[in-house]
Amino acid sequence: MPRLLHYSDVENVYDDPVRVGRLAGALRSLSGDDALVCGSGDNTSPGVLSLIERGRQALDLFRAVDADVETFGNHDFDYGPETARSLVAAAPQTWVSANVYERDGDRFAAEDVVPHTVRTVDGVRIGFFGVTDPATPSLNPMAGELQFTDPYEAAETAVADLRAAGVDCVVALSHLGGGDDELAHRVDVDVILGGHVHAERREWVEDTLLLRPGANGHVVFEVAFDRSGAIDVTRRETADAPIADDVVEALRGRVDAAGLDEVVAHVDQPLDRSESTVFGGEARIGNFVADAYRWSLDADVGLQNSGGIRDGPPLSGDVSVADLVSVIPFEEHVVRAELTGTELWDVFRESAAAVVDFGEPEWWHGHVSGAELRWDDDANELLAARVGGAPIDPDETYTVATSAYLLHSDHEFPTLEERHRAGEGEIQFEVLAAYAREFGIDAAVDGRVRRVAEGQTTADTDHRPQ
Repeated sequence: MPRLLHYSDVENVYDDPVRVGRLAGALRSLSGDDALVCGSGDNTSPGVLSLIERGRQALDLFRAVDADVETFGNHDFDYGPETARSLVAAAPQTWVSANVYERDGDRFAAEDVVPHTVRTVDGVRIGFFGVTDPATPSLNPMAGELQFTDPYEAAETAVADLRAAGVDCVVALSHLGGGDDELAHRVDVDVILGGHVHAERREWVEDTLLLRPGANGHVVFEVAFDRSGAIDVTRRETADAPIADDVVEALRGRVDAAGLDEVVAHVDQPLDRSESTVFGGEARIGNFVADAYRWSLDADVGLQNSGGIRDGPPLSGDVSVADLVSVIPFEEHVVRAELTGTELWDVFRESAAAVVDFGEPEWWHGHVSGAELRWDDDANELLAARVGGAPIDPDETYTVATSAYLLHSDHEFPTLEERHRAGEGEIQFEVLAAYAREFGIDAAVDGRVRRVAEGQTTADTDHRPQ
């Protein structure tokens, strides 16, 4: 009976050699002649070591587990198409992608990437294809020169080819996130091995099994099935897996060798940066980042998107530059934007997932400095927004220090656009390090964002600027 070993969104796990060693150990312990190791994207970036090595640190994992098939996530293009091509050429697995194209219309990295492939295991012919979120150029400016076609049309073509080739089952390697449901409804797929959204998922959508193992290598799904169509799924946690010592030794010391071990501050009360904390509303780590941005450009408001703060161990004890890179491991600049009061009100509204329809429905996307927000979760309404202690004036111009990414993306804070750019500062983690050297890291939750119940009193309500 063939088995698929599914992992996804490894991202910054490489920064902790023991953690990636356990992921490798888990995959090795489950592997065998009847198993295929499958990745569904974002397994090369982001992270501190990824930033240093341009994603090539992932090759140590891929080779150690003898990876079989992989598709692209949005972060696999963090260092540009040319770097992605080079990494794919050096990787041992087959890369499948049905909807990523070069600017001239040719398939991306056509010499090393195929739209679909067939593997035979224990006499069962398994067809694989890959699809990536078509919003990737908006999510990742470094992918801007590539084309991402309609993934569902690409999937239909790939599945037709695979069924015509006489496969026994079809498996999608998908980095569509929430788009996996539509993929299941529209295309004749037996199993979708998904990624992109970091929440675990295991359920049937019509006749298609849809799986997501979550992020950071905590879980591997083992999927066993036979020619008759019977499918069995086992969830494997990696925390107690045997450690692949060769992987640990290959990765150990690389971050320190890059000169990022300077201690810039000491934290007595750890700053949590887990997904539940960062997307749950106001958080100490978010306040620290937003404060640093605002300070660096002397702006009225600092704004950090929750998705830009990466999940990882809390900041605790001596904090190094490498630790701060791990919080926001991107080569994006902090920029100054100028907005009207009406535009700023809209930006604050877009902190709620219910407004921008991005991520999980209950997520909170904005961490602020210099501002106070009151949000009604029941009514999905911004009740009040103040800057510098005063209600927003629609006739006033406000400056906002934020990531250049938010001027590019139309998925988070779509009101912010490139036309609002009025200046540029340093790279994000450099700003965090400079702020930590100057002021330390002593952030607190102080009421900047209050998510309240319906029926808030008018005394705590401002009208939308007109």
